[in-house]
Amino acid sequence: MHSQSYKGKTRLFGTLAFLVAFSVPGLAAAQTAQDQFVPEVGQEGKDVVWVPSEMSLVQRMLEIAKVTPKDYLIDLGSGDGRTVIAAAKRGLKAHGIEYNPKMVALSKANAAKEGVADSATFEQGDIFVTDFSKANVLTMFLLEEINQRLRPKILDMKPGTRIVTNTFTMGEWAADQTSHVTGNCDNWCTTLLWYVPAKVQGNWRLGDRQLKLTQTFQMLSGDLGGKPISAARMKGAEISFTVDGVAHTGSVDGNTMMGRRADGSIWAATRID
Repeated sequence: MHSQSYKGKTRLFGTLAFLVAFSVPGLAAAQTAQDQFVPEVGQEGKDVVWVPSEMSLVQRMLEIAKVTPKDYLIDLGSGDGRTVIAAAKRGLKAHGIEYNPKMVALSKANAAKEGVADSATFEQGDIFVTDFSKANVLTMFLLEEINQRLRPKILDMKPGTRIVTNTFTMGEWAADQTSHVTGNCDNWCTTLLWYVPAKVQGNWRLGDRQLKLTQTFQMLSGDLGGKPISAARMKGAEISFTVDGVAHTGSVDGNTMMGRRADGSIWAATRID
């Protein structure tokens, strides 16, 4: 009996509160504003604390990656959605993966406010579990040890995929390019770019000679017919090396390579093991 009476009073007070809120001008809006999640710099996350990238650095990250509307960008640990939204404003399809569901909701609201909700999407997920392999541009502002944990998965992405970080490196995998923002940026003002290299280590048949390649990330060493190669490296699926003073450039497609020498002649190679 007391329980039912208590519930009835609770429903009555709830109804009265609802009516009062919407009969007093501005009160409902004020309550909604108070209920809205507001992130705090340094708040705890799953693997890192939240520190937003400066917008000038976000724009530089997109510039160093040379993004175009043909790209699909995924941001790991997307926070309040600023990188995804900035990419969408450049005409890209962009997606954020964020562990904190409140941040995901905030990101979706921010995308709607900026008019890019169709092209800037977000999901709640764990970056170590969620599939991001379809991206051809991957952005992140994570600690170096987290970057290194993700590195094997990143190196299995399609050759040529652009990886862009705010400040933190990939360990011994040296960046292909580094850029600094000198104006309108107070903290964390460096961005680094990597191209996922095609995997070419092994033996190849180039004409009547054997091309032996040893690979450490994008850097190559080896020999062609017993003669050492130099200035050898990958840039995504693009390969370059010099042998006998002749520069070779080309592209890799699975188990085949094809390109031109500095004299204009064509060369081709096929993987033999």
